[in-house]
Amino acid sequence: MKQQTVNFCDLSLAEEIEERIWSKARALISRNGFILDQEVEGFENEFSAFCEASHCVGVATGCDALLWAMEGLGIGKGDEVITVANTFIGSVLPILRTGATPVLVDCDPATQQIDPIQVKAAITPRTSAILAVHLYGRLAPMEELREIAEKNGLALLEDAAQAHGARYRGKRAGGIGHASGFSFYPAKNLGAWGDGGALVTSDDNLAHKVKRIRNYGQKEKYVHFEKGWNSRLDSIQAIVLREKLKLIDEWNERRREAANLYYEQLKDVSVTTFPGDDQDEPVHHLFVVLVPERDKVQQSLQKQEIQTGIHYPVPIHKHECFENESFAAGKNFPHAEKQGTELLSLPMHPNLSPEHVGYVAESLKNALS
Repeated sequence: MKQQTVNFCDLSLAEEIEERIWSKARALISRNGFILDQEVEGFENEFSAFCEASHCVGVATGCDALLWAMEGLGIGKGDEVITVANTFIGSVLPILRTGATPVLVDCDPATQQIDPIQVKAAITPRTSAILAVHLYGRLAPMEELREIAEKNGLALLEDAAQAHGARYRGKRAGGIGHASGFSFYPAKNLGAWGDGGALVTSDDNLAHKVKRIRNYGQKEKYVHFEKGWNSRLDSIQAIVLREKLKLIDEWNERRREAANLYYEQLKDVSVTTFPGDDQDEPVHHLFVVLVPERDKVQQSLQKQEIQTGIHYPVPIHKHECFENESFAAGKNFPHAEKQGTELLSLPMHPNLSPEHVGYVAESLKNALS
């Protein structure tokens, strides 16, 4: 087996795409359109259409998108928001920033997504919302969650930071819940050249409110309708995102092709994969497997010049910063804790070749033997 280098992530762009971005950036600089320029509005219109929703509001980060969604809905002190324990801390910090209390539940070991049965059991009179996190590029079980939310009068929010373009039962991420938060961190399926985020919703009032919140609460210049903040998507980032948005469906399809090759070549290897449901359309932001002795396997792959990642070794309730928080202290979520020690993210990006996938699969098989 010939050794080769396989990158975990590949952010390279074709030369013609980069030139279009630079050309538009030069035009933006010449007109001093740095803040909330027409490029931001153009991206918002295009991305809301992509998500099959009515509105997109560009903000500074994905965290901000979730925060302003909750603040816009009036979620705050005394409220509870249910979410999953095996996620990135960025899903939980916005809940805390509103003054609300996160209520953690475990993931379903068959999917690694939030478990609706546990969500239902966690509802109390203080529950205001369910925050579904679409982990690894596939969607949480939104039909079940929406039924639970509607029955209990709760907002259903989507953390769609890893799910740009994914579909669940035919519906796009971002257009299923009451509101969703997207991150455009550079390594995302749709990534900027820096930080960026967006709130997507079909709620007219929420969209208009968040447009004010992101810009100091201004209704017009120096007329501050509410206590807002400075959280705007940069115009130059909007240019990057508009150009990449034209290609994301193609890039996501390439990810699916690579994932299908992984599933085929790993079917006789002693790892756990998550092929999902044929009714859905994942976008494979990450390709994750569960492996015994994960750290040793990762080291073995590294020696073969194969880059891998770990998501997320520390479940939310185990973070040091939450050790004195009642929502985390003393809690046990066995599936989230298990995946923290066994989950390995294999190389996944649109430029991953069949030869790369074959090399990774063979190297993984050898590492486990």
